[in-house]
Amino acid sequence: MADDVFDLVVIGAGPGGYVAAIRGAQLGLKTAVVEKEPILGGTCLRVGCIPSKALLESSELYYAAKGHFAEHGVKFDGIRADLAAMMTRKSKVVETLGQGVAGLMHKNKITVLRGDGRLLAADRVSVTSVSGEKTEVRSKHVIIATGSKAASLRGVQVDGKVVGTSTEALEFGEVPKRFAVIGAGAIGLELGSVWNRLGADVTVFEYLPRILPEMDADVAAEGLKIFGRQGLKFELGARVTAVKVKGNEASVECEGKQPFTADKVLVAVGRIPNTDGLGTEEIGVEIDQRGRIVVDEHWMTAVPGVYAIGDVIPGPMLAHKAEEEGVACVEAMVTGYGHVNLLTVPGVVYTTPEAASVGRTEQQLAEMSVPYRKGVFHFRANARARVLGETNGFVKVLAHAETDRILGVHIIGPRAGDLIAEAAAAIEFGASSEDLARTCHAHPSTPEALKEAALAVDGRAIHS
Repeated sequence: MADDVFDLVVIGAGPGGYVAAIRGAQLGLKTAVVEKEPILGGTCLRVGCIPSKALLESSELYYAAKGHFAEHGVKFDGIRADLAAMMTRKSKVVETLGQGVAGLMHKNKITVLRGDGRLLAADRVSVTSVSGEKTEVRSKHVIIATGSKAASLRGVQVDGKVVGTSTEALEFGEVPKRFAVIGAGAIGLELGSVWNRLGADVTVFEYLPRILPEMDADVAAEGLKIFGRQGLKFELGARVTAVKVKGNEASVECEGKQPFTADKVLVAVGRIPNTDGLGTEEIGVEIDQRGRIVVDEHWMTAVPGVYAIGDVIPGPMLAHKAEEEGVACVEAMVTGYGHVNLLTVPGVVYTTPEAASVGRTEQQLAEMSVPYRKGVFHFRANARARVLGETNGFVKVLAHAETDRILGVHIIGPRAGDLIAEAAAAIEFGASSEDLARTCHAHPSTPEALKEAALAVDGRAIHS
């Protein structure tokens, strides 16, 4: 292996890395990926997006069966949550998808190098196995796709038992009676929702005066009301100064507030680039003040031949953003062309209801002094939402006041994560709100709410 020479070596087999490797192989490059974990797919697959969505789905079904199935004439006696079975199903989903990624590596003749990767030079990568054995490979191109890790919070020590990150919160052996969540972003709200549905008393602490800081303020305000009705408790404007563990419980201390006692504490204050031990700075790769790798418009670092994508560079830390960059990066290095429009990267929070966003928020447009018009349509007037029994929320369409081009779409409501795809495509193709309003949508369907919101931009929504 020490004599192996590749056209492309990708360090990290997460969503960005393995997709970049596949595209490289498709374009005729002799490709290898370096990955230390036994399951390919990265944080997203192993301890992030996939297992959390599996638990969200299981807990939502339990919650619905306990409280809402009777509305549909479906009644049960003695409903209970089998946490062990939920965890087993979650693990099976992860295992199956991991095998799928491994199968794609084999299908595309991509070499998988097991171990920690480290750059020795622009064209040399050292791989250290779990046993400590070192091998070295050469490559014309190297892509850093090592993702991110949970950010820490001053005054809070993660012990992996009482105080943990999302990794530990996906593996609880029993439902905590009192669960404290620090951070009201996507991770905090999703995992808070899981354990709330299963019976935990959940309190979410957020430093800002609102939840979902990356999303449109109206979506966040609506979410706060809905999640509150579901049982989540919120402490907004709460600056957590310390978490003190004593025995099997912890005391969450906030500035100006009484300490809160919890059985489990989740620290969900964001994520930071995972660049430790890569040898980047030693070979001249530039790192910014936030620990992100600096790249040009084609994802190349300051060192020719070394590229970076995904969570280690600026932009939203989302799996699908990393995938798009992986493809575009490889296409740019082979063909000279590759582009990702970050304004069309959707964000989704998989609570119930889901929240989804793409493009500019209303607050951003106001700050930028961009003239805009908006149209809002509530799901309570949507026939499909009525049939589903999920009428909370709305769709908001923001369009330029002069050109009518769609600038942003923000949704909180049933299947928002699916609806946002149409909005992303519309913005990518430069569509106007009139284009969206004139497009025929199936009836009855939740996408009709998007059409109605587009009509509302011009003040002519039909069903409101």
